[in-house]
Amino acid sequence: MSLSILIQGCIDRNTKSQEQLYRMFSVKLFSVCLKYSRNYAEAEDNLQDGFLIIFDKIKQYKNTGSFDGWAKRIMINNVLQQYRKTTFLELVNDVVDDTVLEIDDENVSLDYLLRIIQELPDRYRLVFNLYVMDGYTHREIAEMLGITDGTSKSNLARAKMILKEKIEVSQEKIFPSAK
Repeated sequence: MSLSILIQGCIDRNTKSQEQLYRMFSVKLFSVCLKYSRNYAEAEDNLQDGFLIIFDKIKQYKNTGSFDGWAKRIMINNVLQQYRKTTFLELVNDVVDDTVLEIDDENVSLDYLLRIIQELPDRYRLVFNLYVMDGYTHREIAEMLGITDGTSKSNLARAKMILKEKIEVSQEKIFPSAK
């Protein structure tokens, strides 16, 4: 069944079409939720809530751009909306973002990297993922999170510093330097 037929079925509130659309996109959209959520259970909740929003707003999809992108944006906005309810996105310090994350991918596993990103405090994890993983600008992030551009830059710099420190510690454990 084509995507356009599935979308029309969802507009008509056909539960079979909704189920099929869910099956088609849930894995991809769950990874988005997992990236922005604090843990697996929260990501599952965000996925379910996000799909309810998708089904509610699907008639607003205008077939311009990819449906994947439209749905991903809804998922991200849903997760960010949960965070907006708790005001934790404050300015930490004005930190110049000169932190460079150099990752020797032979020594740092993807699982470890994803885990330490997941462990970042919410404000840092959200900004890091939006900027580094999804390519949003600081201005866009500021608008999405209700913060300033400077706060976005500061939170990104702090996230990079935390990740760099954790990677250095883990690599030091694996490859003790001969000082």
